[in-house]
Order: sequence, then structure tokens, then C-alpha cells
Amino acid sequence: MKKKNKRPSYILELRLETEKYQEDILNKRLEIGRQMYNATLGEALKRYNHLKRSRKYKELMKELIDINKKINNNKDNKKEKKLNKERKIIITKLNELRKESKLTEYDLHSYIVPMKRQFDCLDINTAQKIATRAWKSMENIIFGDGKKVSFKKYGQLDSLEGKNNTSGIRFRDNTLEWLRLAIPVRIRRNDIYAHEALQNKIKYCRIVRKVVKGKYKYYIQLVIEGTPPSKRDNKGDFKQKYGDSRVGIDPSLRSIAYSCDKEVGLQELAPSVDNLDKEIRRSQRKLDRSRRATNPNKFNPDSTIKKGSKDKWVRSQNYIKELFKLKELYRKLSDIRKIEHNILASYLLSLGTDIYVEKTDFKALAKKARETKVNEKTGRFKRKKRFGKSIGSKAPSKFFEVLNRKLGYIGKEIKYINPWTFKASQYDHHSDECNKVSLSNRWKDINNNKVQRDLYSAFLIMNSKKDLEITDRKKCLENFDIFLELHSKEINRIKKAKSLKIFSSFGIKREVQI
Repeated sequence: MKKKNKRPSYILELRLETEKYQEDILNKRLEIGRQMYNATLGEALKRYNHLKRSRKYKELMKELIDINKKINNNKDNKKEKKLNKERKIIITKLNELRKESKLTEYDLHSYIVPMKRQFDCLDINTAQKIATRAWKSMENIIFGDGKKVSFKKYGQLDSLEGKNNTSGIRFRDNTLEWLRLAIPVRIRRNDIYAHEALQNKIKYCRIVRKVVKGKYKYYIQLVIEGTPPSKRDNKGDFKQKYGDSRVGIDPSLRSIAYSCDKEVGLQELAPSVDNLDKEIRRSQRKLDRSRRATNPNKFNPDSTIKKGSKDKWVRSQNYIKELFKLKELYRKLSDIRKIEHNILASYLLSLGTDIYVEKTDFKALAKKARETKVNEKTGRFKRKKRFGKSIGSKAPSKFFEVLNRKLGYIGKEIKYINPWTFKASQYDHHSDECNKVSLSNRWKDINNNKVQRDLYSAFLIMNSKKDLEITDRKKCLENFDIFLELHSKEINRIKKAKSLKIFSSFGIKREVQI
């Protein structure tokens, strides 16, 4: 078996100039792909449930959980090596059981081949990639913390891809070729970036369907080997500039605080995303009203959905129009967020490429609370919802993916500090002590100087030691005066800015101009 190519790659998206009959063929193939995906995922789930019921699998999983606990609680290096050897033996036995149950990626490839033969419009490479997609969904349950898989509803599968650019879905001479289909690809003459990118090797192609202005539009995504060409302005100069400073970043759910020797700042993540939230909520309510009006047989008297009902859902013409409108809004939301993440990441790189960040588990923060708690003052139950909505709209984790990807183009990566030992929100470099501060307190008193909590944390992260465990107190004492000057400039900017949104987490009040 050949080793996978680990060279970096990037995507070039180009518009397809489709005719009506070609769009019909693409829609048909996407629908067949959806049915094949659901069938393969259902079969994989069936095999996994059968495996879970076996006595051997239960015993091995119990042993694995016990040995993982021992490794986590153990502090002796010699014992840890022995435990790791035992753990490897258990994992190999589990893998053998999965192979016996035909629960591997290549078993799903074999399962989908006869299914593909029934259809004349999908090639073997595309079919196997559909099986790989189903396997990735199962991996979250088998190896991760996933609890269930999601099947694709009608019209939900909007992309199909191949395995290489030599057979199946391929790009040749500015044309998409795929099983008797030849669709021209739109490439502008003045698009220097696209022309430079096409000089590199194309790994494989992906067909994507999007809703634009209430209609389906079709695109080809070329996965190209290497790093993307640097974008240039009209004069021919490179757009991306790289700074030489150390940059410390303290992430939040909707904003980031950053600090370097040239600038200190508080920036909202994807500020334009909030403009679409109201429209999305209205569209969702409209769809819900329409769904209830046209399907009264699917709901109980208390407005909950009937379980076990096999009646088909009725969709009115107005419902379909509104559904396309909602898809359009989500596409805009995704594109705007992507653009603004890239702009902010490029700006931070213009300050410096030596970037230090406090590692935050955004996935855990998005989950609901497990424990049911009661408010002591009111006697009511506290909400279990946490920060899922903020994380879903601002996508802070995606921002750091973008930043890390851009650093990868110049052979660097983000350096994550250890939050358990670093304690950026508690540490005071002047007294060299850690003091717990309530979350509502957004300001700290450092040597009789009031500083904003997030900005000060970013300053401490910027001056971290090489081991990323603690901050370098000596550097903090040397650079604190410069930080105070930059800090006061940023606070004054935020107070005077009229259009800037100020979150309660900033702890800053805007100046009222009379």
C-alpha cells in the first residue's frame, strides 16, 4: 500500500458554465450519491452495532478504559512504558476484531462497488470516496466521542469528488470531464492567481453545488499540490506583508485580544456575521409555520412531532422558496465569516509570525452543561445551554485553523501555551503571584495601573518562555511600560469609535459625546 502524500495542498474554486441538461445530470448524480452514502453508512452502523454486542469486544473495551485510567493517574515513567505496551496489544486485538466484522474503510469500499454497478452515472473512484465519507462519520463513534451518525436528507448532499485527476472527475484544457459530460470552466483572463495556481499539479477535483440568488450554481474545486501563489495588487506588489514581532493572543468566544511590541488590540471575530442572524431566525420561523400548516398529521396536540410516523412530509411551493432563501443566507454567512477570518489573520501576520495562543477547548464550551443546577435567589433551574450559539456564528476555532494554515505557507505554526500552568487570567507579573479573579471582573490592578484583563493576558502570553509553561517575568517587567502606552491608546480608540460593537466582556463603556 502506497503512503499518502503529505505535501500541503490548497483549493482553487472555479465556476462551471452549465447548460440546463447538464445541471439535470449533475443533480441526478448528486441524488444517487446521497442514496449510496446513506446505504453505506447504514451498513457500517449495522456492523458496528453487531460488533458491540460481542463478548470479546466488550471485554477488550473494558480493559482499554481501565488501562487508560492507569496511564492518566500514573507518574512513574517505567510503569508508563509497560502500560503503553499493554495498551498497544489491546488496540491491535480490537483492530483485528473490526477486520473480522468487516468494519474498515476498505471493507466499505468493497460494499459500495456492487451498488455502483447498478448505476451508469458514477465512476468507481467517486463511489469509493462516498464510502470514505461514510467511514469518516463512523470514526467519530468508533474512535471518538460521537454518539450518533447523521444521514443525508433529500437535497442535502451538495458535493462529489474523485481520487485523482486521471480518471472519473477530471479537469483538462479548462473543461470538467466526467462520464460523457464536458462542461467548460470559467477562468477570467485577468485572474493572475488562478493562472499561476493552474501551473501546479492537480491532485483531484470536487464538484460543488451552491444556492446563489435562489438558484443552484455549480462549481469545480481543484485540490492543488503545494502552497498557493502569493496574491498581488494592481502594481504587482505582494499583498501579504510579514512582521517580525512576537504576538500573544488571548482568545474569547466572540473576540480576540492581541499584544505585540508595536500594537495592542481587541478585535471582534467576523463582525458582519451578526447582520444575518435576524434574517435567519425569521426564515426558520416561517419554515416552521409552513411545515406545521401543511403537515398537521405529523404533529401531536402539544405541538411535538409524532414518533414513528411514516407519512411523507408535504412541502408547499412557498416552503421550497423559503428553504432556498435560508440556504442562501447560510452560504452568505459562511462566505462572509471566511473572508473576515482571512483578513484578520493576514493583519496579525503583518504584525509578526511568532504567534503564541492560549489553547481553548471551544468544542467543550459549546456543549450543554451536564449537571442540573438551581438558582439560589430565584429557586428556578439554571439553563443548561452554554456558548453554542456564539461559537457557531463566530467560529473561533476555524479562525485559528486559518491562521495556522497561513503560517504553514512560510514553514511556521501557532505555539500553544499550557493554560493549566500558565494561568494568564490569574498571574500578576509585578507581585509574581496568582490570584483568582471572578469572571465578571474585567479589569486588573497591576502596580497601581488598571489594565483590561484580556489585553493583559495577551501581554503575558506574548512574553511566555520557550517551554510554553509559564511567562517570562523578566521580559514582562522590561516591556510593561510600552504595553501601558499601547493599552491606553487602544482603550481610547474603543471608547471613541461609534460604529464598533463593545461586548460586555470588554468591560469598557463608550464615551457619550454631547
